[in-house]
Amino acid sequence: MRATPATATSPGVGAVGAIVWREWRVFRRIWLAPTVGSVVEPILYLLVFGYGFGALVAEVAGISYLEFMATGAAANAVLLTALMTGAFQGFFRRTADHLYDGLLSAPIRVADVVTGEAAWTAVRSAGVTVTTMAVARVFGVGLASSVLWVPVIGLLGGFAFACLGAAIGARIRSDKQLDVVIAGVFAPMFVVSWTFFPLDGAPVWLQWPARLSPLTHMVALLRAAAFGHTATADVAVHAGLLLGFTLLFWMLAVRWLRRAVVS
Repeated sequence: MRATPATATSPGVGAVGAIVWREWRVFRRIWLAPTVGSVVEPILYLLVFGYGFGALVAEVAGISYLEFMATGAAANAVLLTALMTGAFQGFFRRTADHLYDGLLSAPIRVADVVTGEAAWTAVRSAGVTVTTMAVARVFGVGLASSVLWVPVIGLLGGFAFACLGAAIGARIRSDKQLDVVIAGVFAPMFVVSWTFFPLDGAPVWLQWPARLSPLTHMVALLRAAAFGHTATADVAVHAGLLLGFTLLFWMLAVRWLRRAVVS
């Protein structure tokens, strides 16, 4: 039986806080595996890409390749953490676990569910960016004082990609379609978003998808924060576009999840 929507007077802030608190309590039981992964992954990226390709490519976009890919690794970690969590978690909680039916039987709105789950994933994403940049610093990457903005960017990017994942999770009808998410969303975004590979000399038809990718704008903001090289006007443009993507993905997630679980 499908859940019925909560009334319009539902306590949005309290409901979102309760969902975040629930996610934290669940995370406390499984914290070791994701924490170890958030440390091991940037180490592998820095070793393989930084010292591998870095030996062949001295400088990219005015910074060393090690610096270029370190910020790319941080952005990619947010994409992996948030997008995959949103898609996989959203699908299974809706279909196999029926968690959303239970939540929506309480005075909680679909918007509260999406916001609460995305907010917790955003917090985790901010932690991932901090961890990645700390590992990069150990590997010799020089960081500017503006690096303090990195967790804020990780928070925003994590919220955006968690909402995108939630929107996808609300649309798919089979766990087999999750493979399509990896091949059709994660992998292309990972390749064309200036994370590990510069595309300045690439054909125009390849540069346009990169400029339209929200990950590209998150990477640009991370590099501006980490190294302080980007002009204020450029930062404003990238921040505005990332905020726009965040709002769009949140609206899609709320609409599609409501359609999927509310009669």
